[in-house]
Amino acid sequence: MIARRSFLQLALGAATLPLAAFGARAESFPSRPVTIIVPFAAGGPTDVLARIIAEYMRGTLGHPVVIENITGASGTVAGLRASRAAPDGYTITIGHWGTHCLNGATYQLQYDVREFEPLALIASGPQLVIGRPDLPAKDLKELIGWLKANGDKATAGTAGPGTGAHVAGVFFQQLTQANFSFVPYRGAGPALNDLMASHIDIMFDQASNSLPQVKSGTVKAYAVTAPSRLATAPEIPTVDEAGLPGLYIAYWHGIWAPKGTPAEIVAVLSKAVMAALADPAVGKRFAELGQEIPPPDKQGPAALRSHQAAEVEKWWPIVKSANIKPE
Repeated sequence: MIARRSFLQLALGAATLPLAAFGARAESFPSRPVTIIVPFAAGGPTDVLARIIAEYMRGTLGHPVVIENITGASGTVAGLRASRAAPDGYTITIGHWGTHCLNGATYQLQYDVREFEPLALIASGPQLVIGRPDLPAKDLKELIGWLKANGDKATAGTAGPGTGAHVAGVFFQQLTQANFSFVPYRGAGPALNDLMASHIDIMFDQASNSLPQVKSGTVKAYAVTAPSRLATAPEIPTVDEAGLPGLYIAYWHGIWAPKGTPAEIVAVLSKAVMAALADPAVGKRFAELGQEIPPPDKQGPAALRSHQAAEVEKWWPIVKSANIKPE
């Protein structure tokens, strides 16, 4: 009996060791640098947002926050890497409407874009409907008319099949019945360069990416795909004002951890991200990039999960009905 009791006590002690050890790990997290995987090249809109957040998180967490740029296949290479990272909080990823919504309908992925652990919805920025500088259309209604009259030769630049610019163009076609051809590029930058050189006619581009060109007059802006005007460019009308109500497209950004990351660690990381979003200096820098930070009650893990689910419900049918496939 004594031997049996001793065995049970030892077994019980062994069973509780992992829980105790886990609790200690959660309480001491982080004890080393945290890496944010960015699915695009350095210098792009997503990378810039990640670096702003990382700079502030470093002070909150007490350890460096390192940026790792992993490019390729519209963010799916980075997505696979992030999905296979250890769920310990030391590797997280930033993504957006394209990487964590559209890619799930476009690609045959080895991971599910909906299964990451959400940390925070950090920002949302609309697109701009822009055209080459010498395009004859003066406003959005004239642009739609010009596209309908020149559908056999009109072109729209994209960053590739299934990217935000492409899907936005498909949505635009569905709403207007305008027809034009899509010209894929290796990224939004090369497409924008060709738009400025009048090699293509139009683009649907992130405001944070093309606003400098709009302000310099090297491209024309016809509308912003949001219900309200941009604070940094109030002269650009909304799609509602320009005559195409309902063309709402936002490049929202979020931050996620790998599936299975413990709730306690998710909470630590989420609070660190949200603390950064609450800083006035961060808000100012985001605003300068045409990014709007959601209110605090729309930032947390539950808010990001809900927002992503709603976007999947809206956009996946549009992508699939257009039979958009990667090259």
